[in-house]
Amino acid sequence: MTDPPSLAQTSWLREMRLQAVLTLLGWRGGEARVAGGAVRNALLKVPVADVDIATNLPPDEVMDRCRAAGFGVHPTGIEHGTVTVVNQHMPFEVTTLRSDVATDGRRATVIFTDDWQADAARRDFTMNAMYCDANGKVYDYTNGYADILKRRVRFVGDPERRIREDYLRILRFFRFHAHYGAGAVDADGLAACTSLRLGIEDLSAERIRQELLKLLVAPRAGETLKVMAEAKILHHVLDFVPEWEVVDRLPEDAILRLAALARSTEGLQDGLRLSNEQTKRLMALREAPEVTPELTTSERRRLLYDLGERTFIDAVNMSRARAEGKQDDLAWKVLAVTSKYWSIPQFTLTGRDLQGVGLEPGPAMGETLRALEDWWIASDFNPTRDQLLARAQMRK
Repeated sequence: MTDPPSLAQTSWLREMRLQAVLTLLGWRGGEARVAGGAVRNALLKVPVADVDIATNLPPDEVMDRCRAAGFGVHPTGIEHGTVTVVNQHMPFEVTTLRSDVATDGRRATVIFTDDWQADAARRDFTMNAMYCDANGKVYDYTNGYADILKRRVRFVGDPERRIREDYLRILRFFRFHAHYGAGAVDADGLAACTSLRLGIEDLSAERIRQELLKLLVAPRAGETLKVMAEAKILHHVLDFVPEWEVVDRLPEDAILRLAALARSTEGLQDGLRLSNEQTKRLMALREAPEVTPELTTSERRRLLYDLGERTFIDAVNMSRARAEGKQDDLAWKVLAVTSKYWSIPQFTLTGRDLQGVGLEPGPAMGETLRALEDWWIASDFNPTRDQLLARAQMRK
């Protein structure tokens, strides 16, 4: 078993607000360690974002100590032993060591414990089951560091048992592999996920969406999705088209990559509980035409005006990912930044303006406004307001 290195010199661990919470919870028989993702990321040498803490203290004592110290305390998941502690605007999720009593594939009934190894044994993957104390010593009960060195995502203990505790772990397995893995997917984990894939059907759309969108922004999203499809797992997530290479060529944008992966936007909002804004973006992209660097300057401007900046950039990225030839072609890059050197103009003429030059209100006025806008666009947006009004008078 390879011993993990000390994390004593890492800047995130030396952060005084974190050290203050660890010291407070480690006082008089207490013990507190950073747990899970922060330790994993530090050992993988990737940025550490959120810092979670595990402790042998029961939740009530965690809250009492932290309130007495003047920290903010929020019992965000008290039934599972989790309290959010805020020290000078920096939040930490503090969770009491736990052991599962019963699980139903979606949630667990837990009891609190002071056994660190038991807490590690209930976690999903070995790389997520490590702890680090305030001095930087790493505690590895499941040989997770060896898996980190191999960049291998491996279930803690029996993969099928871990999955039956929460079927979301099937999707998490692939998500973590896409982000942190190297080489082939762990064979035992893949076999267990394949065998138990029907359990995905019992998960809520919200939980599936969260995992899928996180997977889609991973560096190895396309090849991982392909493995999921070959194992008949992706079929239980959404109706897809096998555009693996296109997905990987796109920027690491979940909605953009979802647009390439999904067979249709129909039913996607309800199926994945997407927000209205996410759905609107998907539909706009699906309706956008294919673009190419061969577009003339005036054609680019017209398309940018019709689509709006975000949809135009999405359409460029999608067309580029699906195009033959070099993806880093300078011409594509120039096309993508069209909006940086040409600001979308506003057509400001209104019905009141037309009344001012003698046109009567009614359906004909609406037709005139549309005709004027079409002429303005066809003229590369050059006609001035006075020229538009003069043309309107000619239509009286």
